[in-house]
Amino acid sequence: MSDHEVKMIVLSTDDLDESIKFYSDTLGMALKFRDGTHFAALDGGGVSLALATAVDHPIHGQVVVGIKTADVDAAAKAIEDAGGGIVKGPYDDAHERRAVVYDNKGNGLVFYSPLKH
Repeated sequence: MSDHEVKMIVLSTDDLDESIKFYSDTLGMALKFRDGTHFAALDGGGVSLALATAVDHPIHGQVVVGIKTADVDAAAKAIEDAGGGIVKGPYDDAHERRAVVYDNKGNGLVFYSPLKH
């Protein structure tokens, strides 16, 4: 198994309620998690479909791939060393360590790992 698992696709929205309703009603995706009016995760099977406003979106206006990894710092450095770029981080938020990066073609990625409490 890879050290890096694609676990989430993050889409931008300007109306979280409307987007949750769209994906729930249209595709039958169940709501897994919601953080106020900023962020929600829907059950997309093996991958979560996340909906985020500008407040919580890593790179608002772009589709961003969320990759769970054991070592956020090493993953971000590897991307940078290979010609990608760091947008933000690595940094700790309330729940996880994150790094927002671009790959060598400008695609947005966010590496994350749950914080050990």
